Order: sequence, then C-alpha cells, then structure tokens
Amino acid sequence: MNRQFRYFWLGCIITSLSWAFVVYYSLSTQEPNTQPIPHEGYSNFHQRLRFHPKNPGFRHVDLDSPDFQERDERFHGRRRKGGIRNEVLNERNRPNKKDDTDQGANDIGLIKNAKDQITREEGYHLYAFNQLISDRLGFHRAIPDTRHQLCTTKHYGPNLPPASIVVCFYNEAWSALLRTIHSVIDRTPKELLHEIVLVDDFSNLDHLKDKLEHYIDAHLPLVKLHRTTKREGLMRARTFGADHATGEVLVFLDSHCEVNRNWLEPLVSRIAEDKRHVVIPIIDIVSSDTFEYQASPLVRGGFNWGMHFRWDQIPDKDLKTKADYVNPVRSPTMAGGLFAIDREYFTYLGKYDQGMDVWGGENLEISFRIWQCGGTLEIIPCSRVGHIFRKRRPYGSPRGEDTMTKNSLRVAHVWMDDYKEYYFRVRPDAKIKAYGDISSRVELRKRLGCKPFKWYLDNVYPEQTLPDEQGHAPVAANQQIFAHPKHTPVKLGQLKHRESGMCVISTKEIHSKGALLKLGPCYDGRQKTSQVWTETDTHEFMLADLLCLDTEGSRRGRAFPRLMKCHFEKGSQEWKWMGEEHNHLYNPASGKCMAVITEEGEKYMSMEICSEDSNMEFEFVR
Repeated sequence: MNRQFRYFWLGCIITSLSWAFVVYYSLSTQEPNTQPIPHEGYSNFHQRLRFHPKNPGFRHVDLDSPDFQERDERFHGRRRKGGIRNEVLNERNRPNKKDDTDQGANDIGLIKNAKDQITREEGYHLYAFNQLISDRLGFHRAIPDTRHQLCTTKHYGPNLPPASIVVCFYNEAWSALLRTIHSVIDRTPKELLHEIVLVDDFSNLDHLKDKLEHYIDAHLPLVKLHRTTKREGLMRARTFGADHATGEVLVFLDSHCEVNRNWLEPLVSRIAEDKRHVVIPIIDIVSSDTFEYQASPLVRGGFNWGMHFRWDQIPDKDLKTKADYVNPVRSPTMAGGLFAIDREYFTYLGKYDQGMDVWGGENLEISFRIWQCGGTLEIIPCSRVGHIFRKRRPYGSPRGEDTMTKNSLRVAHVWMDDYKEYYFRVRPDAKIKAYGDISSRVELRKRLGCKPFKWYLDNVYPEQTLPDEQGHAPVAANQQIFAHPKHTPVKLGQLKHRESGMCVISTKEIHSKGALLKLGPCYDGRQKTSQVWTETDTHEFMLADLLCLDTEGSRRGRAFPRLMKCHFEKGSQEWKWMGEEHNHLYNPASGKCMAVITEEGEKYMSMEICSEDSNMEFEFVR
C-alpha cells in the first residue's frame, strides 16, 4: 500500500508540473494586449511593424518592448497622389517591398462614447483632421517604407552637411506637432541633425504655451523654440526661423508631417554636390480622416494660369530607364510645404518675399525665382515625407483679406513679365486689386541677373499650354490621362438587415448622387438589379455598379450614409465588416457603424456609435 500511495503522489506531482508548464507557455506566447487608447507619446497600434529609430537616446519609448520587436517593416502598395485622380503605373511608384500590413488596428478611430465624439468633432473644427485618431497614435509609430526598391542600393558619401529643420506652426494639434518632431529625431542620423528650429506664429491655444515649453525642456534638447510677437504668416515666420538657424542646410517642414526612413540623406547629399540644387522629397499622403500612411506616385509640380499649384505627370522622355525612377527629377514648381536648401543660398536668393501675407502663392514665387535666377528645383525620389492632406485650411488671415490673390499678383508683376496677362485672362477681377510695394523684389531680380519668364517656359516647363481669350488652357499634349484602376468584386448581392429581414435601397433613383438609404422589400437579385450591391477588394460598396456608399462626415449632429460618386480613395467610402460575427458595417473615417433608425414611419440608414445592437447587423444575400 505504501508503494501504491508513493506512485500515486508521484503521478500527481508530475501532472501538476506538466499543467504548470503548459499554462506558462501559453501565457508567455500570447500577443500583448492592445488598449484602444494608449498612453500619451506612444501608440500600441501598428504592432506588425518594427521601428528603427536613428536617435534612440531622445525617445521615451522602450525599444525592447514587444511592440518594436515583432516583425520587420513592410512596405505600402501603390497609391494615387491626393488631388490627382490618375493611377501612375508600374515603375512610377513601385515600393521596395510588398506591403502586407494594415498599419495597425482598423478600429483605432472607433468612437466609443460621447467624449470621443467631442474630441473628433473639435479636432475637425480646429485642425481639419481626425484628432481622435491622431491622439491615439501617440508621438511614435511605424510607417511603411514607400521608397522604390532601388533606393536601398544607393549609398551617400561621408561628411554630408548637417541640417537645421525649420517647423513653423500656428494653432497646431498637440499630437500632430509632437509626432512631427519625434519622427525627425527618430529617423534622422544624429550627425546630420544639427537642430530643430520650432517657430510659433502667435498661436493662442493653451497647449502650445507653457505645456509645450516644459515638454521641450524635459525631452527635446535639440529643439529650439522661438515665438513671433504677432501673426506673421508662413513666409515671414519661415524667414524668422531661418534667421535663427545655424545648420549648413535648411529643411522646411509643415507641422503635421512624418518623415520616412533615410529621408534626409538623399536631400543633403544632392545639395552637397551643388549648393544651387533646391530639393524636394516625394510627399506621401497621411489621410486626414484615418491617418493611414499612403505612398504617393512619382509626379512633379506645375501650375495653372489661375496661379494655383498642380501635380503633373512626368514626361515619358524623362523616365526611360529604371534608374530614372530614383534619380533627381526636375520640377517646374514645388508644393511649398517641404523642401531643403543650402542656408547661404537661401539668403543669396532673397529668402521669402516679406510683402506676402499669411499663405498662398509663395511656392510659385520661390519656384520661379530658383529657376530664373540660376538654381535648379528637383524632386528626390528616395526621400519621402508623409503629410496630412487636409480638405480645408482651418485658419484664415487675421483681417479676412484675400491673401492668395494679393500674393499671386506680387508673383505675376515681379516674375512673369508679359505672361502675367494670361493670369488676368483667368482672373480679370485681380487687375484692380492692391498687391503692395514690390520695388525691393524687382531690384532683387535685377541684382541677381535673373532670366525672363519666357526662358522658364521654354526650358523648364515647355509642356505648359497657354489659355485662350476666355482663360481656358488645353491639356498638354504629352500629359497622359489614366482611368481609375479596376477594382475586383469580392461579394455581390443584396445588403440585408438581419433584424427586419428587409434590404438596403436608395431613397431615389440609383443614379441620384446624394440620395439617402432606407430599408425596403428584398427581391430576387436577377429581377431587381437596382438592389444589387458589390463589395470591392478595396472595401467600397457600389450600388448597381454606379455610385458608392459614402458617409457625409457630418461634424455636428447625426450623419447619414448616402450614395456618391466613387472616388476610390478610401476615407468616407471605406467600409469594414466588424463585430464577433463580422456583421457590422464600420466606416473608419467616421469611427461609426451603419445602423437603422425610424423616422416618420420609414427606416433610414444612419451612422451611430458601434454597439452589439441588432439594428446594426447586416449581411449579403443572393
């Protein structure tokens, strides 16, 4: 008996130890729990990317945390440039690896309560982007490496000139501003980052006062904060920042950017070859609604005769070999927000026009001046910087003036010679408007011995066309127009509301843009094609292959889904299945789910805070 008990107890001990090992192994290999709202400064989203900071000493993030250890960065696929509805094919925007990431959880913008709703609405009002997502992302996040694969084979010489990064801001969001600064520190070689010059152009938001100064003092020794004593506007604020900078190269960035991997080396290397090179990174898109980081195609800057910047396709003659897709590309103009220039050359060229106010036209002015006065303006494809593209500017001029027209007139009268008459064909009203004293800029042009505007059009921008008497300019002959890429259907059928057994239909004809949606009787899809929805591989829902399910993005009150022209740029037309049974239609841009509400006896579609309520459950049926 004693021997039997001895074997019994030995078996119990071995079994207990085995179970303890199984439990320990299971817990140790589980994915780390991700909270929906991470602590300030670091996002728990994007765990599928490894982050490689160049200056880890300036970060307050644990580099040994699992969040930075799981996997190598992946690379984002092709994406059209904001404002250009063309798909630029093949080499024009081939990233150096396939991107199989989703850049973190799709529910990062999920509105969970009234406080979230207020944060989101106030963010759109103050900053024209989704502050809820911006705050949840924190100051550091991994982003896809969107460079062409040949960029990884490029090597840059030693002894490159160090740069001062000049960032001007006015009433910027806390998280966006700090993420801009930290991305520069995290992804820039220490030996090239001379300083970050931060210029506050007379902001009045509380978090940009003492809180910002204390944060810089505690965490950002490379940052030097300067404040203007009145609202100066972009041109004078940037000049103010440049005058305080001491690095050999000036790099101007907007205050809502995220620099990408090895972004600075290609810029300063090109300037080191010739100080007259003014260089621009490819500007990737950060969605103002979802903060998804999207690769931009290789395009160049142009302008129309209304004096507005535009993106142009690069002429085929300039893209003959694979190397052409990573070599510098001559650009007639720049967008203006992001560029690098030798500091002494910036002064020699006349800095910015100090007679310009607030915003607008300064990018064309400095572009014309660079080319006409002996410099070159180039896009450097191996340098990429993400920028939040907002649908509107959340600020105006202090006195409500039309600064864009005033500034454009200064450009026309100083730099465009007789070609300014083409501007007046488009804007005849501008002829009688005031534009201030331009004598100092005219004298600058004479002193630098700058070429006429005709030389610029003949040698730099020969593709530009001239407007007729009515101000209409034809499309340049070599400008290719690409159709939207075809999207693959993944589901086809009626969209059925589970609880009611009814189907989602338009309140008007299916070709009526802006029509709301309601519930109606379900029909055999072969008999009622107007009820057939198609879900695409890029998450659009198209009714009868005509219009897309869209959310109007209401900032106040209730928002209603509606049918709109398909733009294939995600945002308000991106829909994800979520919930335990994947039966909730979630729109990441709005942070809400589609639901059914009853008004005046009709059941309409509405956007509501996502919940397990059965009125949010939908499914595809044949």
